Amino acid sequence: MALSRSARLGAVATAAASFFVIAASAAPTPGARGIGDPYFPDLGNGGFDARHYALDVAYDPDTDRLDGRTTLTARATQTLSSFDLDLQKLEVTAVEVNGRRAGFTRDGDELRITPKGVLPKGHTFTVTVTYGGVPEPLNGPIIFGSDYGWMKTPDGVFVACEPNAASTWFPSSDHPDDKATYDIRIKAPKGLTGVSNGRLVSTYDKGDSTYTHWRESKPMATYLATATIGKFDVKTGTTPSGIPIYVAIDPVLANSNNVDVYAVTAAATDYWSQVFGPYPFEETGAIVDDMPQAGFSLEVQSKPAYSAVRSESTIVHELAHQWFGDSVSVERWKDIWLNEGFATYAQWLWAEHQGTRSAHDSFLAAYNARAADNPFWQITVADPQRDTMFASAVYQRGAMTLQTLRERIGDEAFFRLLPAWTRIHRYGNANTGQFIALAEKISGQNLDDLFQKWIYTTGKPAL
Repeated sequence: MALSRSARLGAVATAAASFFVIAASAAPTPGARGIGDPYFPDLGNGGFDARHYALDVAYDPDTDRLDGRTTLTARATQTLSSFDLDLQKLEVTAVEVNGRRAGFTRDGDELRITPKGVLPKGHTFTVTVTYGGVPEPLNGPIIFGSDYGWMKTPDGVFVACEPNAASTWFPSSDHPDDKATYDIRIKAPKGLTGVSNGRLVSTYDKGDSTYTHWRESKPMATYLATATIGKFDVKTGTTPSGIPIYVAIDPVLANSNNVDVYAVTAAATDYWSQVFGPYPFEETGAIVDDMPQAGFSLEVQSKPAYSAVRSESTIVHELAHQWFGDSVSVERWKDIWLNEGFATYAQWLWAEHQGTRSAHDSFLAAYNARAADNPFWQITVADPQRDTMFASAVYQRGAMTLQTLRERIGDEAFFRLLPAWTRIHRYGNANTGQFIALAEKISGQNLDDLFQKWIYTTGKPAL
């Protein structure tokens, strides 16, 4: 079919306009400083999707110095002229993008990287950062007033980084909404053990150093990465159902052990696999270190880290996080009750499983323990604010919400809901609205009033 001259000119003009639109849309621009989380506006980074971290760290406990080399493999989500990584305090000595030297500048905790050429949208690239220094733990009101992050111990270091301390020891897109797989290689003085996430690939001695290589093959949020180093008694094996298990306990704590960490870890991993769905990772376990001043434990992916010997209830809490928090991670930090409320409720389920107290009675005990004028009831669980994101209400009132939901929709629907949630969002991120929608779909009920009353409103709810 032939076109008239005017039609041909119109087609040319249209094509030219389309070209300029495409050219404009593909113009290289800098990636955003942060991912847009209101609690931590500059954490995470825009313009790319992290895919894999290869971390090489060497630590000297005598000087507390860390020397590191991190290679991040990422996919550009826009055409990038430059992009940021999060890194706190440590000194950067070199940056390469796709094997070529790249420019970099520092602005607070942001490392701005400018590659030699443009990084096209949709293309995969690598960035390698060489750095070093003495990592500083973070502190403040967020974690109960405790230090957290990279914390020196008498024989090494205890590494527990929720919510924003991963970038104190490696450059990263430090937000749970940008998960990746990991290879973590640790060099430490001979005689010390480096423990990290996933499965142990290799360990060997060379000269005065011990080298360990760990691989986490499932997507992981940055705050769940660890490189804990010290003297440990290690026990390995499998749970009764066949899941590999690795438990490392500081020998200083051996005589104060009032709970069999290995046995409880094995039993709880298998039980939660029945209640919450298949165990999401390649290995389960624990890291128990002599770090009582940390005052907390953390659901490190595949190996919860305990800053002393903890109780059976704490162990089942941290293991429940392997599903709620680790495999299914928060989309934004305000959704933290999806981690802590669920893991606290798991403690109530464990007591019910053990026959010591029903979840209903645990609910009543928590509800009745606080008068209506207690500040506990003034936290909005679905948006608790940054400095109170780990307030007890997020844990306890979050768990109360789940028991209220269970009694509203019935056991049959409730115990279909939990594994459905972990299956649908496995290895991804999710938010409160999605959980409510799934609960309504499975139960066939409108649950707006329940969630409005329990997590979106302050004050002590009437029963």
